[in-house]
Amino acid sequence: MKLGLTPLAMIGLAACAEEAPVIIDGSSAEAFAKTTEAARNDLPVADRLDFDRAIATVPARRYAERDPWAAARSAFDGMTAAQVVETERGRTGN
Repeated sequence: MKLGLTPLAMIGLAACAEEAPVIIDGSSAEAFAKTTEAARNDLPVADRLDFDRAIATVPARRYAERDPWAAARSAFDGMTAAQVVETERGRTGN
């Protein structure tokens, strides 16, 4: 009977070992830089270009004179990298 439980126990441990995705913190420039880099690392390589494009092309940024990154920090605060990619793909239709 113990042998039958071993694979189930291994699956359970593997599921617990997965880390939650990084949440982007837009509260400050430093927190944003740190968490966007960490969040980007959560993504498969194929999704990173869309993530980078989303972070770099926030439409309202052109109106932010003093702090051009403020719009990006506000737009992506509280999101995961996968949510950023989904938003970018929805915006561009890809």
